[in-house]
Amino acid sequence: METIIRTKVCDSFARQALLQTFDARIETMSEGQITLSAPIQPHGLQQHGVVHAGLTFALGDSAAGYAALTLMAQDAEVMTAEMKINLLAPATGDRLIARGRVLKPGRRLFVTAADVYAVTGSTETHVAVLQGTMVPV
Repeated sequence: METIIRTKVCDSFARQALLQTFDARIETMSEGQITLSAPIQPHGLQQHGVVHAGLTFALGDSAAGYAALTLMAQDAEVMTAEMKINLLAPATGDRLIARGRVLKPGRRLFVTAADVYAVTGSTETHVAVLQGTMVPV
C-alpha cells in the first residue's frame, strides 16, 4: 500500500471527532481492508450495561468507509450513501474491533462490509455485521 494513501486515511481518521471521543484507533490497514478498535468505556454503554448500538454502528460504518478510502483516488474523501446493520449479540467486554472490507469497488460506488466483535481477553464475540455503499466525495 502506498504511503500517500496510508497518510490520507490516517489524516481523515484523525478528524473523526466522534471516534476520538471513544478513543478509537486504526489497528491494521491494507488495500481494501482496515481494522479499527475502541475500548469499551462507561460513556459508550446503554441502560442495560452493554455497548450502545450507535457506537457499534459508528465503528463498523467507519471501518467499511476507510476500507473503501484505501482504494479511492488520491484526492477523494469518502461518505456513506447507505448502511445496514444486523446486531447479533450484546456487546460486552474490554474493547470493540471492527474489520471493514470492500466487496466491490467501483468508479462511483463502493460496496462494503464490516464485522464488529466484542473482545474479552483473547475471546472475540461477533456482535454485528454491516453492509453498505460508500461514495467518493
